[in-house]
Amino acid sequence: MPELVLEQVSMLRVLLFLGSNIAIIALLSITFSLFGIQGLLAENGVDLNLQALLVYSTVIGFSGAFISLFISKFMAKRSMGVHIIEQPSNATEKWLVETVRRQAEMANIGMPEVGLFNSPSPNAFATGWNKNNALVAVSTGLLEQMRKNEVEAVLAHEVSHVANGDMVTMTLIQGVVNTFVVFLSRVIGHVVDRVVFKVERGHGPAFWIVSIIAELILGFLAMMIVMWFSRYREFRADEGGARLAGSANMVAALARLKSFQGTPDMPDEMAAFAINAGKIHKLFSSHPPLEQRIENLRSKAG
Repeated sequence: MPELVLEQVSMLRVLLFLGSNIAIIALLSITFSLFGIQGLLAENGVDLNLQALLVYSTVIGFSGAFISLFISKFMAKRSMGVHIIEQPSNATEKWLVETVRRQAEMANIGMPEVGLFNSPSPNAFATGWNKNNALVAVSTGLLEQMRKNEVEAVLAHEVSHVANGDMVTMTLIQGVVNTFVVFLSRVIGHVVDRVVFKVERGHGPAFWIVSIIAELILGFLAMMIVMWFSRYREFRADEGGARLAGSANMVAALARLKSFQGTPDMPDEMAAFAINAGKIHKLFSSHPPLEQRIENLRSKAG
C-alpha cells in the first residue's frame, strides 16, 4: 500500500534536515565543552553571564542549522540511495529531466539535479543549500503508481519549494529556535544546579544532566514552531505547483493522495501521518489537512 505522497514528500526533507541538525548541535555542544568554551558562561564562578551565553547559544544554534543545510543534498543522496540522472537511459528518465528543466526555467532557478531512488512507495523530495544548487528526486513507486499529470504536479510542487527558498528560510527559523533551546536549557540547568543542589562555584553534574534533558524537551516542543512554518509553506508550494503544472493537475495529485488516506487497510506507519490523527498530531504535522490544501487551490483558481 503506498505511503502518503505529498505528505511524505516534504516529511523526508524535514526529517533529514532536523535529524542532521540535532546531531550537529549535540556534536558542537560536546566539542565546546571539551575545549572549555562553556567556561564563558559563568561569571566569577557563580552567576551566568547571559550575554556570553546568548553568543554561545547563537553560535551553536545557527552553526547546527547551516551545517545541516549545506550537507542536506549529500545526506539525502546517501541516505535515500539516489541515482542522479546525468544521461537519461530511457524515455521516462528523459521526460523527468525535461519536465524539471522546463519547470525550473519557468520558476527562474538553476537546473536542479534530477535523481531516482528505489522505493515501492510513491515519494519525492527536493533539497539543496540554494535555489541554483538543488536536487529533485522521485521514487520508482511514484512513477509506477501516479498518473503522468500527477507526477508532473508533484515535481512542480518540489520545484516551487526550491524557488521559494524554503530550505534557507527553514534554516534561519531553525537557527533561531536552536538558539533559544540551547540558551534556555543552560539557564534551567544553572538554576537547578544552584538552587536545588546548592553548587556555589562552577557547575556540578546536575547542570549537565538537567541541561541535556531540558534541551531534548525544549527541542521537541520547538518542533511545533518549525512544523507550523512547514504547513504554511505547503500552501505556497501548492500554489507554485499549480502555476507550473496547472491547477487541475495539482488538485488531482492532492485528491489522489486523499484517496490513499481513505484506504481502510492503511498500515500503522502510514496511519502515523494521517490527517485525522488528533490535535496533538496536527501540531507536529509538516502538512496542513488535504481538504484545506485542495480548497485553497480551488479558491485561488476561482
